[in-house]
Amino acid sequence: MEEKVFARNRKAFHDYHIEETYEAGMVLTGTEVKSVRAGRLNLKDSYARIENNEVWLHNMHISPYEQGNRFNHEPLRKRKLLLNRREINRLTGLTRERGYTLVPTRVYAKKGFIKVELALARGKKLYDKREAISERDAKREIEKAFKEKQRY
Repeated sequence: MEEKVFARNRKAFHDYHIEETYEAGMVLTGTEVKSVRAGRLNLKDSYARIENNEVWLHNMHISPYEQGNRFNHEPLRKRKLLLNRREINRLTGLTRERGYTLVPTRVYAKKGFIKVELALARGKKLYDKREAISERDAKREIEKAFKEKQRY
C-alpha cells in the first residue's frame, strides 16, 4: 500500500539525533482531516508529551478548512496520539530518565488513516550541527567532482 506524505519535519533531523521511530494514529476532527489531506499543516515547532498515560501532540499547526465555516477547528490545539500501552510505557520511561524528546518527523496517510511518525530524539549540541553541515558539504563536493570526472 502506498503512503502519501503530507508534511515532513526537516528541522527535527537538523536539531536532534534520531534514535527510534514509532507510528501513531491521530485523533482529528472532520475539518482537520480535510485540511491535512490538502497538505495545509506545519510540523516546524511541534513536539509530543506524555500526560496521564496518554500521548499528546503540541504546536502542530493545521490551517482552518476553507469551507468549514462555523465547524472549523482551532489551528494549534493539542491532539491525542494513538499508541499501544506497551509503547507508551516504554516512551514514558525513556523521556523521564534519559532526557529524550518526542518529535514528529512526518505526517502521512496509510490505508486511509492519517498517521504521524514520532521520533525518540536527543538534542544536538551546536558543534554537532556544524559537523553535520560540513559533512554534507564535503559529500556534495565529492559527488560534484565525481560527476565532472565521469563526463570526460
